[in-house]
Amino acid sequence: MFKENQIKLGIAPIGWTNDDMPELGGENTFEQCISEMALAGFSGSEVGNKYPRDIEQLKKALALRNLQIASAWFSAFLTTKPLEETAADFIIHRDFLYEMGAKVIVVSEQGHSIQGLMDVPLFTNKPVFSEEEWTKLVDGLHYLGGLAAEKDMKIVYHHHMGTGVQTTEEIDKLMKLTDPNLVSLLFDSGHLVFSGEDPLTILKKYLPRIKHVHLKDIRQDVVDRVKRNGLSFLQAVKEGAFTVPGDGGIDFSEMFTTIASSDYQGWFVVEAEQDPVKANPFEYALKARQYIKEKSGL
Repeated sequence: MFKENQIKLGIAPIGWTNDDMPELGGENTFEQCISEMALAGFSGSEVGNKYPRDIEQLKKALALRNLQIASAWFSAFLTTKPLEETAADFIIHRDFLYEMGAKVIVVSEQGHSIQGLMDVPLFTNKPVFSEEEWTKLVDGLHYLGGLAAEKDMKIVYHHHMGTGVQTTEEIDKLMKLTDPNLVSLLFDSGHLVFSGEDPLTILKKYLPRIKHVHLKDIRQDVVDRVKRNGLSFLQAVKEGAFTVPGDGGIDFSEMFTTIASSDYQGWFVVEAEQDPVKANPFEYALKARQYIKEKSGL
């Protein structure tokens, strides 16, 4: 299905140790995490909160397990803080990822975001940007995209639950207002379905601009409960709204065939933030790897 060397397959450490809620997986070590990633058959990873930031130390630990760094999350505050603050932090982040060999930088606008607030209902309190904030966001992303280009890298914008760019309409607006040479898109199957969007519509419409892919599944019964009971994003994670491909309600078959027939080259990163006590991360990594092999041949 996929062309040779078209796809690299990675998995995010958030199933082992959660960045937003460090108590989830606090008992899991960095070494356990990357060892189990490799043992499950993955060749890369994004960066988690337990990963050493010393470049040589991290490179050695990954090389021992034949792993690479695909990317890492960056929180932008372009709508709520001076551009200079976000840019200064971004340059440090960019330079770290460049040294680790990554080609894309995951960026999500966190101005007014409620994704990290434990008691704020996800669907009724979602932020909506004003036109002035959209202008700040677009101008800021163009600036960050230029900084990334200095290192021959790209920024990939992560649409995300609980933020100002979550829905189809908001993704459409972001894509319309931004320069394709400076701003690319991250496709996240789980966030789209969680939000009530059609992931295939987004995938087919913006495939030329998609430069990074998160493979994430959802448990629809939990998502329904989140909406019904007014739960927050973090409560949804704890309840098990997300899971790995093959364990939830999303059929990835057409997504795989669509991407396989395109010019996409890059990473598929399995990402499923769950409570590792409830969902053993190694077991679920194996489950995801088997599903991807069965559905895509990778």
